[in-house]
Amino acid sequence: SFTLAAGGPVSASRPGRPGPLQDETLGVASVPSQWRVAQGIRVETKSCQTASIATSETSTQTRKQADAEVQTEAPEPAGLLSVSWPDGPRLAAFLRRVEPIVTRELTKNWQSHAFDGFEVNWTEPQKTVTCLHTLGYPPAQAQELHVTSVSWNSTGSVVACAYGRLDDGDWSTLRSYVCTWNLDRRSLNPRQPSVVVEVPSAVMCLAFHPTQPAHVAGGLYSGEVLVWDTSRPEDPLLWRTGMTDDTHTDPVYQVVWLPEPRHNHRFQVLSVSTDGKVLLWQGAGAGQLQLTEGFALVVQQLPRNTKLRKPHRGETQVGATAVAFSSFDPSLFVLGTEGGFPLKCSLAAETAALTRMPSTVPLRAPAQFTFSPHGGPIYSVSCSPFHRNLFLSVGTDGHVHLHSMLQAQPLTSLQLSHKYLFAVRWSPVRPLVFAAASGEGDIQLFDLQKSSQKPTVSIKQTQDKSPVYCLEFNHQQTQLLAAGDAQGTVKVWQLSTEFTEQGPRETDDLDRLAAEVAI
Repeated sequence: SFTLAAGGPVSASRPGRPGPLQDETLGVASVPSQWRVAQGIRVETKSCQTASIATSETSTQTRKQADAEVQTEAPEPAGLLSVSWPDGPRLAAFLRRVEPIVTRELTKNWQSHAFDGFEVNWTEPQKTVTCLHTLGYPPAQAQELHVTSVSWNSTGSVVACAYGRLDDGDWSTLRSYVCTWNLDRRSLNPRQPSVVVEVPSAVMCLAFHPTQPAHVAGGLYSGEVLVWDTSRPEDPLLWRTGMTDDTHTDPVYQVVWLPEPRHNHRFQVLSVSTDGKVLLWQGAGAGQLQLTEGFALVVQQLPRNTKLRKPHRGETQVGATAVAFSSFDPSLFVLGTEGGFPLKCSLAAETAALTRMPSTVPLRAPAQFTFSPHGGPIYSVSCSPFHRNLFLSVGTDGHVHLHSMLQAQPLTSLQLSHKYLFAVRWSPVRPLVFAAASGEGDIQLFDLQKSSQKPTVSIKQTQDKSPVYCLEFNHQQTQLLAAGDAQGTVKVWQLSTEFTEQGPRETDDLDRLAAEVAI
């Protein structure tokens, strides 16, 4: 608002001329400010509240400890010791005089083979064999199922077992299980496996994949071969053979993973059965195992270097019960048979098998050599990982035979049990050590460097002397040995250092043992 000052009213008598200036107060005129109104519209009063800060507390437990010491105060200076320096020229003359002798001795030591194969073990010596874990699955044990097979995965931290039956009876429709335990887990429950896979038929054998720690192959009583992925507990089945003309018609007693000839990073599954067929399977699409190669064992095509029993009822098939592959020749393998004789066989065999067994691929005859038989069916064979010509076999006669590939007669035959021997395995780290599982409930550990006639240690697996059906050394944690029994239990044993530390001349002793037999 403002006040207008003017010169006074205009004179009517003298239009057009202003009169004398006079002060005059007029009415107040108000002009509202548009700027203030606009500013008032834009001004807002706001408040903000920061979100509450989330906090959490965690605690960690380190698995390793380390102690360190520090010096915070300067040490008091110690009195200087008087040092008498040797005569320089005399010391130089002495060093020149002994240098040739020292050099000669060092060269001799460098060229010596006295400690070949010897590795220093910095761990604390373990003098006893102890049981670390007793594992079992109560629902399987309630069905009185046996542990028919055990296997360690590629990392050595997971052990798997197969539940089935090895005694008389028709168990083809019996529901069964494959169970795994991760021994590295702090929350390990020996009565609750990490993974449980339900299987519609008794599982006779298992084998973990050599590089895939979660893949495991199994053979069933029904003749099927399956592969599971234990990292998918909801849907573990990866591949299966299905019930086709290629499928085994008898129980599958062993499965083995083999690298493909032209792709060493890819693996196939080999299965052996008492129907006389040895088959190679490869994972294909739609969850199917596809047959890629096949072999058939018939009596008429076995090498005639030993007297074989006459086949019953005119049958010509030779039932295979066990298989072991050479560590030195990937095509060479040994088969254990129902007739009790081991067979030396080759994947490279080209002779057609004389059989009418149905197959989508041509079946070949793999047998190259027949060894002297046991007194009954063979249950297990194992090729030495340290010598190309040595293998072990055990069977229902309670004997273990040490064989050379070069002769029919065994190098030695030892009776370890008055009942069956169900499994035998060479140690992966001690060339002269092997383990055998007996029908009397114990595990016999042999060290041929100490005795070739009696076991070094006998481990009691079952208190009621029920059979031990399977065992496997751990190739990663070599002090561990797993064994399964008729009570449905898997026990993990920790071996003493005498069974895990190789002696200085052990491979030489093994070579001499093989050479003496081959003469």
